[in-house]
Amino acid sequence: MQYDYDTIIIGAGPGGYVAAIRAAQLGLKTLLVEKDKPGGVCLNLGCIPSKALIHQADLLNKMEELRELGVSLDTSGLDYGKAFAKSRQAADRLSKGVQFLIKKNGIDYRRSTARLLAPDQVEIDTKEKFTSQTIILATGSRPRELPGTPFDEKRILSSNGALLMEKLPKKIAILGAGVIGMELAYVWNAFGAEIQVIEAQPRVLPLEDAAAAAVVAKSFAARGINISTGVSISQVHLQADRVALNLQTNPVQVLEVDALLIAIGREPNSAGLGLESLGIRTERGFITVGPYGQTAAAGVYAIGDVTGSPLLAHVASKEGELAVEHIAHQIKGTPLPLHSAIQTDTIPSAVYCSPELASFGLSEEQAKANAVPYKQFSFPFRAIGKAVATDSTEGFVKILADPQTEEILGACIVGERATDVIHELILARQAELAVSDIADLVHAHPTISEGIMEAARGLLDRAIHI
Repeated sequence: MQYDYDTIIIGAGPGGYVAAIRAAQLGLKTLLVEKDKPGGVCLNLGCIPSKALIHQADLLNKMEELRELGVSLDTSGLDYGKAFAKSRQAADRLSKGVQFLIKKNGIDYRRSTARLLAPDQVEIDTKEKFTSQTIILATGSRPRELPGTPFDEKRILSSNGALLMEKLPKKIAILGAGVIGMELAYVWNAFGAEIQVIEAQPRVLPLEDAAAAAVVAKSFAARGINISTGVSISQVHLQADRVALNLQTNPVQVLEVDALLIAIGREPNSAGLGLESLGIRTERGFITVGPYGQTAAAGVYAIGDVTGSPLLAHVASKEGELAVEHIAHQIKGTPLPLHSAIQTDTIPSAVYCSPELASFGLSEEQAKANAVPYKQFSFPFRAIGKAVATDSTEGFVKILADPQTEEILGACIVGERATDVIHELILARQAELAVSDIADLVHAHPTISEGIMEAARGLLDRAIHI
């Protein structure tokens, strides 16, 4: 049979567009279908605009350092709308960059929705049909609603709506103290909004190292951000221009705010793709896949958020590369990738508020819960020369290692530039290096990464600066 394409990719987020470019590099004739702008949620309504806003918030929060130098600053003209505009400029610039890469690599592109008619046929909303030897589903995810409280993106906000606000409400409640909730709390607080974070779990950032999360919580409290943990919302009442929240406390507490951000997770975009007719299995809407993203329908793959793998842009991108490398092996006989699946113990997690938090692998809480033998050492930022010199002494580097083999089991960094410097430890873990390899590596002085060296030395009972 003569196919129109070697692969058709539905969804041009960080999974889909990376998969398309890698497919083109491998000589596969590729069609990329996207209902919105290239780059998906991450680039247009997530990772990129939020980091642009965080950068603006960082500038505001560092003004006190300038005042200590005798600089007088007038913030009376502070305009959140201008920060919003800069966040959109960043997103638009990168989206255009992705469009350029798509064109540069000779990838056919259609702005449309799509559904599967067969394992080798796709129909888009213009009723055009295309055949392909393989299909990759990269349709991503969407914010999860609180039952009975749909998003109106005015008073009840999703993360999408939150990042499209041009004017900041005076008082905002945030339901969910995960990454999204904490990052936006940091931004909005810096711009003068009164913030109340509500988290049902006993602590903020419940998936992260408890001690590191406590550092972030303490910093937020010092900035005047109110945080309630172990509390949930029982009822939401929409008023004329306000939102009244009944908190499950004893007695019940009523909180009135101008807007409520619901940041309680995400749901897969798997409906309407025609999965059921092809026997493609799902669990809670997430598509079940094999090591290269294979679904139950031969020739159909799925990657990224829609599969239920860690809902992270860098995971989706890597899964896209693995899927097309497997497809190229099937079609053209190219070598298979060295790793048939992402090593979950080397996937970095990152929180971009201040202080930053980054981690991977086994946490101390997980090690204890699963009776995994480990030893750990935490080296404080206050003992790192660069941190002292730059007045960023909040935080620590923690490394967990096997007590017998010195193999790195996991690590956590909370503090300045944590999301950048964590990768030295991830590479060491992936390369199966021992703690002593990091301890003996000469690190430039003064740098934040010296904290990694000292933490490794601490595991060997030979830390110098503590």
